[in-house]
Amino acid sequence: MNVSRREMISLLGAAATTQLKAADANPLRNIGGAPAGFPVRFRAARDSGKPFDFVDYCHSLGLGVVETRLPQGPPADLRRKVESYGMRLILDVGFPRAEDEVAAFDTRVKTAKECGAISLHAAMTGRRYEDFRTFDAFKTSFEKNQKSIEWAEPILRKHQLRLGLENHKGWRSAEQAAWLKRVSSEWVGVHFDYGNNLSLCEPPDETLRNLLPYAISAHLKDMALEMYEDGFLLSEVPLGEGVLNLKDMTAKLRTKDPNMPLDLEMITRDPLKIPIFTDGYWVTFNNAYSPLPGEDVARTIALIMQNKPKQPLPRVTGLSHEAQLKLEDECITKSIDYARRNLAA
Repeated sequence: MNVSRREMISLLGAAATTQLKAADANPLRNIGGAPAGFPVRFRAARDSGKPFDFVDYCHSLGLGVVETRLPQGPPADLRRKVESYGMRLILDVGFPRAEDEVAAFDTRVKTAKECGAISLHAAMTGRRYEDFRTFDAFKTSFEKNQKSIEWAEPILRKHQLRLGLENHKGWRSAEQAAWLKRVSSEWVGVHFDYGNNLSLCEPPDETLRNLLPYAISAHLKDMALEMYEDGFLLSEVPLGEGVLNLKDMTAKLRTKDPNMPLDLEMITRDPLKIPIFTDGYWVTFNNAYSPLPGEDVARTIALIMQNKPKQPLPRVTGLSHEAQLKLEDECITKSIDYARRNLAA
């Protein structure tokens, strides 16, 4: 089904209109929005040609934090807007991938500071089981990641702005924690993702235990899983409908920092395929350097078998633009309602 530009503009405003009173009535001070959690709405805005301000949108949903990218306009404009809404700001500014990019990174961090950012976020990897065909390729990439942070850390220290490195399906938590222990900088920590490490057959409580000492912010989500012929499917679902113990995980993060920002990342998409029964999945693991214990795989399969999804996993393939946007809005609304009832602080 094709949706006209006028219809798409109408759709873009519909969900926000229903939420307009939320920001003033009962704002979620420490819960925010991450741009990756709103892919359908961003695509709809792009296709419609209508400007979409993610800060305004998060405010309209009653969220107290926003994660976004550096603005095109003056930093002071973004700072004024965020402060006028009583929100906090996390910015994605990238990281230096080579030594000759350090100066440009310095400029971006300075701009982020001028915008009023409380911290920065970086996802340095893709999905290791998809991106690499050999262990050596993974090891080389991980070493480059570490070198990038060697270059970045003095800049972060100079501007006194912390960078949270997301556990983005690239490293198991023990690898990431050992690295951060070596870095030993108050300016480099973790933007903790509640569910990503399930893709690496890691128990969620282990992920949190290893990364909690370094957590400065988080991507809040819930996950559902089910088996398929090559492994298992992994999907973000509305908060409270998945396998994660959200209340316990959130309580532990808030013990570390009562005001830690938790950015909702309810990604409405087709389930991710985690092909644990294929040889390709295993090539990036090495017992001496990057182990994946067989018992963790067994625990993950047991978790799946004991927690069948309450609803069919969300899918967008085959849905009209209108239906995709409706599904995303429903998932976001359910998640915010759950957070308001169970995680507000």
